[in-house]
Amino acid sequence: MKKLIFFSFIFILMTNHQIQAQKMELPYKEIPDYPSNYASGNIVSRMIDGLGFRYYWATEGLTDKDLSYQPSEGGRTTIQTINHIYSLSQSILMTNKGEHIVRPDNAPDYSFDELRKMTLNNLKQASDLVVGKDQEIIEQLNIVFEQGDNTSKFPYWNMINGMISDCIHHTGQIVLMRRASGNPQNPNVNVFLGKTKE
Repeated sequence: MKKLIFFSFIFILMTNHQIQAQKMELPYKEIPDYPSNYASGNIVSRMIDGLGFRYYWATEGLTDKDLSYQPSEGGRTTIQTINHIYSLSQSILMTNKGEHIVRPDNAPDYSFDELRKMTLNNLKQASDLVVGKDQEIIEQLNIVFEQGDNTSKFPYWNMINGMISDCIHHTGQIVLMRRASGNPQNPNVNVFLGKTKE
């Protein structure tokens, strides 16, 4: 009887853990449905969603060996590249919130899982903030860097050719580096459709 109770308890715990894991599923396993029109905010949102989908699969299933891979002596490791993308995703989110970009002097040392989760959530929030917004709203968003008493301001155009494009560029580097370290990305990922072939 005690064994039955014990195994029932374990089964309940495992089931509860699976339910919690499903509730905490990360965004961008698939790209969301596209908006109904080509409003400015929808186009920016879709660019961020495309980035999120690519990043999700570029970082899915990375091993410690992949994370420590360094293509050359002076180059970034995969985990350093992931850290950089996280920093860029923070800038995208802060700008879309209308906040100034302030870099902390001593950034916390996050684990890979934490960086991946925070990056994907930053991108999802940033996308949600601009979807459906018209040109006038997007034009009011400015990139403002703040460092001490110094600030520098740029139009939102720089977000598109800057942070968003930079994230896409570095996500491609992760795909290349993981292939070089012996763990290629899932070949069933279809970036054109934003889905995986099951």
